[in-house]
Amino acid sequence: MQRNGNPRVSVVVPTRNEARNLEVVLPAIAAVRPAVHEIIIVDGNSVDGTVETAQRVLPWVRVITQTRKGKGNAMACGFAASTGDVIVMFDADGSADPAEIPAFVRALIDGADFAKGSRFVRGGGSDDITLLRKTGNAGLNGVANALFGTSYTDLCYGYNAFWADLLPVLDLPPTDAPAPAEGMLWGDGFEIETVLNCRVAAAGLKITEVPSMERERIFGQSNLRTFVDGSRVLRTLAAERRRALHRRAERVQVEEQSRALTPAGGIPVVPPLSEATTNGAPVADAPTARRPLPPPRPAPVDQSRLENTSREGRDGVAVRFALEEEAS
Repeated sequence: MQRNGNPRVSVVVPTRNEARNLEVVLPAIAAVRPAVHEIIIVDGNSVDGTVETAQRVLPWVRVITQTRKGKGNAMACGFAASTGDVIVMFDADGSADPAEIPAFVRALIDGADFAKGSRFVRGGGSDDITLLRKTGNAGLNGVANALFGTSYTDLCYGYNAFWADLLPVLDLPPTDAPAPAEGMLWGDGFEIETVLNCRVAAAGLKITEVPSMERERIFGQSNLRTFVDGSRVLRTLAAERRRALHRRAERVQVEEQSRALTPAGGIPVVPPLSEATTNGAPVADAPTARRPLPPPRPAPVDQSRLENTSREGRDGVAVRFALEEEAS
């Protein structure tokens, strides 16, 4: 898989009881020029004929069933099944405009690793967002930007695209992992968009925002819950910040150990095993035997320092609150 000026584009569409919307959405995606490489419907056990409708409307569509529950798991299943160079995340409710797909792809070709849709940059907009949700989104943007050093304008928007070779960086739950007895694996739920935005930022990848116009859902009712979803996003930001700090501390310790084991010649020395062996049997009096280095331990997080260096005002209060929250 290579990044080039003519990438194959995979569009991943998670669905659950979206038969009526797919009759409109699928032909619109298929009409995009240049043509997409594949459209993958990831179904969450729909009971309204979603799968049959998709196959009738677009016979060449790929249909798979997600392995657990939740939008995040559906997305991960679609990502894993994709064969294109670029993956586009696309909602099935008709709120996203397929005609914008080339703009996302162009942003990637021009050098971005991750193309982030935004309703709040010039050229974007929304027919669906309320003033309350817009205000909440602005507050969450401020928290995310303070925690991850980003400049997002629309954190909670799910229309995004990225190069498929970034999947290992995203580190999503394995699609074949068993579902827990209660709840969901972290990343399997509606927190998926926030998780992706945080992990891309924490990895230091290049992010480009793409203007996008959000339309109203065509059929059915939205599953959005303003306060519940807003608090979940805030907890996700806190959890992903802790994860980023932990990963950073691990990398620092590994680098320090590597430097300590590298002599003047520049060739790292591999520490010997804890016991010397002869044909698999331990040698009791081996003079060179020594214990291996202990595994790296994350450095403690100085939360007071984080609080003191955060922005003052509302964003600073939100950051402190987020860092004290426990991930659900």
